[in-house]
Amino acid sequence: MPEIQRRRAVTVKIGNVQVGSDAPVVVQSMTNTDTADVESTVQQIAALARAGSEMVRVTVNNDEAAKAVPYIIEGIAQKGWNTPIIGDFHYNGHLLLAKYPDTAQALAKYRINPGNVSIGRKDDDNFRTMVEVAVKHQKPVRIGVNWGSLDQALLTKMMDENSRSSNPLPARDVMMEAMVVSALDNAAAAERYGLRRDQIVLSAKVSGVRDLIDVYQELASRCDYALHLGLTEAGMGMKGIVASAAGLAPLLLSGIGDTIRVSLTPTPGGDRSEEVRCGQQILQSLGIRSFMPQVTSCPGCGRTTSTYFQELAERIQTYLVEQMPEWKKQYAGVEELKLAVMGCIVNGPGESKHANIGISLPGTFEEPKAPVYVDGKLFTTLRGDRIVEEFQEILDNYVEKRYGKVLVEA
Repeated sequence: MPEIQRRRAVTVKIGNVQVGSDAPVVVQSMTNTDTADVESTVQQIAALARAGSEMVRVTVNNDEAAKAVPYIIEGIAQKGWNTPIIGDFHYNGHLLLAKYPDTAQALAKYRINPGNVSIGRKDDDNFRTMVEVAVKHQKPVRIGVNWGSLDQALLTKMMDENSRSSNPLPARDVMMEAMVVSALDNAAAAERYGLRRDQIVLSAKVSGVRDLIDVYQELASRCDYALHLGLTEAGMGMKGIVASAAGLAPLLLSGIGDTIRVSLTPTPGGDRSEEVRCGQQILQSLGIRSFMPQVTSCPGCGRTTSTYFQELAERIQTYLVEQMPEWKKQYAGVEELKLAVMGCIVNGPGESKHANIGISLPGTFEEPKAPVYVDGKLFTTLRGDRIVEEFQEILDNYVEKRYGKVLVEA
């Protein structure tokens, strides 16, 4: 697979994680618990970290949330996680960071939305206060411009100038330019107030796919700050997943983006970790990073009237998700493993040979046997009622033999 030429961004250290330059693209997420509820927040951060979130952001919106942050970070450490925790500040962040120095010190990074502090109003004192706290504690800052809360003074000025132009641009283009200008102007202000370039991450969040691509391409062409990518509100379920993949893929393939988040709306009581797995899958599908073994399975057709291959594919996928936290500790490189679960003879043997381990289940009217291929060669043929269990045993043995040996030699 051709190597993607990454944009050369300044490297930023966030806790124990590096972003930018040659560092891997980082997947991050955000809690949706009440931050003041320490136990619930700790539990969710641990779940997100277990799913693979490499940084987690929490809302810090009032005194109770600010007071809770050090206890939350202590709680996740007690569970064995050192995931960097980012504080998300709007409106009153200047007050909370100044009032709670233990929180300011405990957080690995601050996220500031310039449109929701004092930028564009009488002065930028609130923004400056937050930056100066970051400088004092030597914390990086993400300056996160959002089109839903863009600096209205800047936008109005640019719209007025555009209307007086002899060749005015569409309002949408002016909005995109205003977001880029806001991000760059605020980054420059942060540097004036003492932050280094290697302590600044920029984002310009929108909710439209084409807008996302356009604004980040322009932003990337005009700076070397590390960039955080993501739709600001991707949506729920299939819509959110598809929109995120459609928006992030062109940027990532062109080398733009140092951290990503897939901002999915969970179903009521749903699994927050879904957004982490979605972000990982986007990166893995593009060949940028590997997180867990991939299962190739056919969609089914008139030759596969039995649902057996679907059930096997689902069971194997679930098994991989369950096993990976432990496998990653024991077996170096296991995330590169490729499996194939196919439903008939048309493409079954061929696809199975391309995988590390593949099984071609019998289609309609085919002989009731399932050849299993290991590293391109026929390994065995399974029959009977224990095909699932026997295939899983082959998988376990292969992982231990191949990746356990790698780990011992390392």
